[in-house]
Amino acid sequence: MAPRIYTSDLPALPIVSTSIFTRIFAALAPGYIGGFPGSQIAFIDGYTGISFTRAELLDLALCFGYGIQHHSILSSLTVRGATVLIFSPNSLAWPVVIFGCVAAGLRCTTANSSYTSRELAHQYSDSGAALVITAEDGIATVRAMFLELGLSRNEADRRTVVMGRDLRWAGGPAAAPRLEYRGLVTLSDLLVLGKLQKEEQFEGALAHETVFICYSSGTTGKPKGVETTHQNVTTFLDASRDLFRDAQSENNAVLGFMVTVLHFDRVLLKFLKQPFYHAAGLFLILHLPFTLGWSVVIQSGFDPRQFCETIERFKIPLAFIVPPVLVVLARHPDVDKYDLSNLQYMLCGAAPVGPDLVQDVRKRLLAKRPPGAICMITQGYGLTETTVTAHCLHFSDAERKMGSIGKLLANVEARLVRNDEGTIDAEDGSPGELWVRGKTVMKGYLNNPLATANSISPDGWFKTGDILFRDKDSFFYVVDRKKELIKYKVRYLVAGAHEGSLNWFIVAPAELESVLLTHPEIADVAVIGVESREQATELPRAYVVHARPLEIQTSAQKTEFLQGIEKWMELKVARHKFLRGGIVLIDAVPKR
Repeated sequence: MAPRIYTSDLPALPIVSTSIFTRIFAALAPGYIGGFPGSQIAFIDGYTGISFTRAELLDLALCFGYGIQHHSILSSLTVRGATVLIFSPNSLAWPVVIFGCVAAGLRCTTANSSYTSRELAHQYSDSGAALVITAEDGIATVRAMFLELGLSRNEADRRTVVMGRDLRWAGGPAAAPRLEYRGLVTLSDLLVLGKLQKEEQFEGALAHETVFICYSSGTTGKPKGVETTHQNVTTFLDASRDLFRDAQSENNAVLGFMVTVLHFDRVLLKFLKQPFYHAAGLFLILHLPFTLGWSVVIQSGFDPRQFCETIERFKIPLAFIVPPVLVVLARHPDVDKYDLSNLQYMLCGAAPVGPDLVQDVRKRLLAKRPPGAICMITQGYGLTETTVTAHCLHFSDAERKMGSIGKLLANVEARLVRNDEGTIDAEDGSPGELWVRGKTVMKGYLNNPLATANSISPDGWFKTGDILFRDKDSFFYVVDRKKELIKYKVRYLVAGAHEGSLNWFIVAPAELESVLLTHPEIADVAVIGVESREQATELPRAYVVHARPLEIQTSAQKTEFLQGIEKWMELKVARHKFLRGGIVLIDAVPKR
């Protein structure tokens, strides 16, 4: 029997086979870059106010590309196809470095800026990087990494480029490097050596060459390098551009994590917690806004008060958010102190969100607005391996399909399968593992053919490890992760029988998390299964973050809080979903 394949309702888009750089910086008309005026602000430093235009970014990227190719110390490390590791918090230098490396034909692997030297050493070695580009605060870690790898101090410094605090290259203030870092090659050094007349070309089959290597745990195991190609990214950008066309024409603004995007003639776009080293930050924030003509103000950190102040100040109508931000909007006291009436649309990603939390946010925000006001919250879905986005719920469907991740993006196909071999399809309305196929699916896991073969079928299906179902209207819903489903078994005594009847229940952590997030004293949560040898089964255990941790400092207060959560939960779910594995109070839920 032929497999049941679901396709997108959106018209198929032509597949482009060219360099990312060529695609997004194309001069389609005199004075225009990528379809927008070259004079338009591209990126702004949120702390100093320093900015550069689209035309200036193009110039800076081509200068950086030339410098990294031709610098006397670096040139042997930066031949076309070489890999550069970027290790830095968000900064104004990021777009210059990323697009400059792409223009020079280099691969970029982006590392978590909080990594230890040991963690960084793994990614440096596994990715095959030859050079590290880092902020000044990261140099000590980079040097320690090279020491662990057996390189001398001189060789380590030869392989290090510093972004630096000196912003004269962008029209900002000078800042001398710290004494212990003097002598290292800096971004400023590379920008004055010359300028590429043209970016490296990746036309036709060359568009399948790897350009980014972001690290992901995939469906199982340790972090692996995801090989993302030029065509993966350009296909994602084209599909996503169509997705935002309606919202852009109406509002011309979006808000999300860790970066603020501003149109001086209209409103702005704000991102508050997504680092550029993460695939979502790299593609959704550095690449996508540029292709949409949005201007990005770069800042770091998330603070509820600052978040609300920014929405009020710039009258932001559309926001990219993550579930913890929804929790803030639902419960944080500062929310009532600001005018958030312009915030009409929110798109949530990173983890499934239950309808109860969505309703809590809508109820709170709409309570201060006139009848008929808009507050729509939708979800999207994707992974590093699918170049961030595979599904998205359109705002027009936000209320009637609350809780859905929406429909497939253009050019994306999906299957829902019931077995590892993919020979049994899920029935309509029944859950199955999501398999995705399309030009946004990664090339594979770097240096890991076994993991690639286990994750991508011979006919191109990426096995996500996520359990979804699809309703009769073609909308998809996330049930849980395949590897995280908890198998809970219980023995019931049957009248007249000497032995009990053994029943198995499948408990979905995401479902329990969505319930727990509706508790007014919980800011974030993670549920896992823990093995009970005594009961010979798995038991659900919750790790919770208190919404106001300063209020529960003593052991007695913490115990009372956890006992209250346990009793509250037993009123909300069926008996087999009780948190029999316990509840643990933690400071923060780790995010990968």
